[in-house]
Amino acid sequence: MIDFLLNPWPWWFSGAMISAVMFSLIFFGKSFGFSSNLRTICAMTFGRRVKFFDFDWKENTWNLTFLVGAALGGWISYQFMHGGIAVDLSEATLRDLDALGFAAPTGMQPEEVFSWGSLMTLKGFLVLAVGGFLVGFGTRYAGGCTSGHAISGLSNLQLPSLVAVIGFFIGGLVMTHLLFPYIY
Repeated sequence: MIDFLLNPWPWWFSGAMISAVMFSLIFFGKSFGFSSNLRTICAMTFGRRVKFFDFDWKENTWNLTFLVGAALGGWISYQFMHGGIAVDLSEATLRDLDALGFAAPTGMQPEEVFSWGSLMTLKGFLVLAVGGFLVGFGTRYAGGCTSGHAISGLSNLQLPSLVAVIGFFIGGLVMTHLLFPYIY
């Protein structure tokens, strides 16, 4: 059992687990999404002082399990499971990153973007701050995040979620191929 937990799992395992969770949520009449946790936390914090957060947040505390699990799972996998090995990227990706001035990753994230040294530069701070603002604004404007629309919305056959997911992919392609090379 320990070997199963500590070694990479087959690719299909995640899909099977997501399907099981989604069938359970549909059965119990719940929806799934990461960004709804942020609203729940704000409602717990600000309460009735802000109209947008004035709702019965106790009905949504079950979804906080996903938030805690994502953070805890990321920490566990980094601390105990990656073994100090850098993320494995294809040669084509490494060439593309090199053309943008990025070194081959020595860890899980590129140091040029995700490090304290990068954050302390004006460019690094602005990229993360503006990016965080745009993600937050986009999440609110789209009525949910990628996990909510792509997993929960599509499994419920919601047309707005299909439109949002198509928009996410187009935005990702624009960022990757048009904006990212100019930023870095």
